[in-house]
Parts: sequence; structure tokens; C-alpha cells
Amino acid sequence: MSEIDAPLASLNKGQVLPLQRDVEAISIPFGKTVTLAEDSEVNVMQAKGSSVSVGHEGRLYLIEGSHLDALGLEALPRPTLPPEASEEAIEQFVWDQLRTCFDPEIPVDIVELGLVYGCRIERLIGGERIVTIRMTLTAPGCGMGDVIAADARHKILGAPQIHQVHTEIVFDPPWSREMMSDEAKLELGMF
Repeated sequence: MSEIDAPLASLNKGQVLPLQRDVEAISIPFGKTVTLAEDSEVNVMQAKGSSVSVGHEGRLYLIEGSHLDALGLEALPRPTLPPEASEEAIEQFVWDQLRTCFDPEIPVDIVELGLVYGCRIERLIGGERIVTIRMTLTAPGCGMGDVIAADARHKILGAPQIHQVHTEIVFDPPWSREMMSDEAKLELGMF
């Protein structure tokens, strides 16, 4: 079990928890940040990567690992890099963070699902870095794009070397099951 999975291992689907404090959450499917109030009860829907999907008053929300203390768990440290990180380490950091992003309804990360088509890191004259992620969704009508993009942005911006993250949702080429890794197919029982 990885360091990231340890706090989430105690959560079960359907488990009802009172919030220990006000907490910022990403609304599903809109991708907007909202505040859920202390003492509100949430219903655990999925605990994967470094985030927890919860239900509250008929709506779904994503709570990031750095806010797990609101659920009574140990908060995960916000992912970061040392200031002297190499370009290769920065790129690896971006890909590692993308592997902690999940569609709130599918228990496989977006990289293994084949949703990430590319990642480009540009360094501006002033030294700032901008990350552009080109990704797709499992279907053009999928409403999770804003949530997944917001989750990726929040996690990648944990590195002080990265100043902006842009996500481009594209549908060409269209996603298909063949784009999934063998591990994703196994996890979803598609072999």
C-alpha cells in the first residue's frame, strides 16, 4: 500500500462521515470550488488516488487529499518539488500527479484510462513554466471533464516551479477502449 493509499484505505463506499471542519471541495460535474460546512454529513462514493468523491445533499463533490482532515483522516501533504528540481523531475511530477486523478465514477486513473493525449511544459523568458495537458473524455457527452481538469490543475500547481496549468479537452482522435492500459482493462474486468 502506497503512502497515498494509506489514509484512504479506511474509507468504504457508502460510509457516512460528519465533516470535522469547513472544507473546499470541487463540485461534480461542474468543476467549481465550493465550501462544505462543518458538521455536514457526506457519503463516501469513491476513494482513489489522493482524492475522495462524496455525496452531500443530492450532489457529488471531490475532496482533495490535503483536506482529508475534514473527514477525520490524516491529511496528505500537498505534492511539491524542491526548488532545484530538473526539467525531467518536473515533467515526472506532472505525470505522477495525473496518475492520481480519477474520473469520480471510474476506479482507474486518467493516464491508465488513456484519457491523457499529451503534456507540454513551456518555460517563458522570465523562467515561469506553463503546463498544457491535452486530454479527452470517455464520451463527448461525459460531464466529468471540468472536474478532472480542475483536479489535475490543483494537484500540478503544488509545484512552485509551475505557474499555470491549462487543460485542453479534445475529441480527435475519439477515445476507445483500446487506449486503456492492460492494467486498466484488468481493473475494470475487460479482459
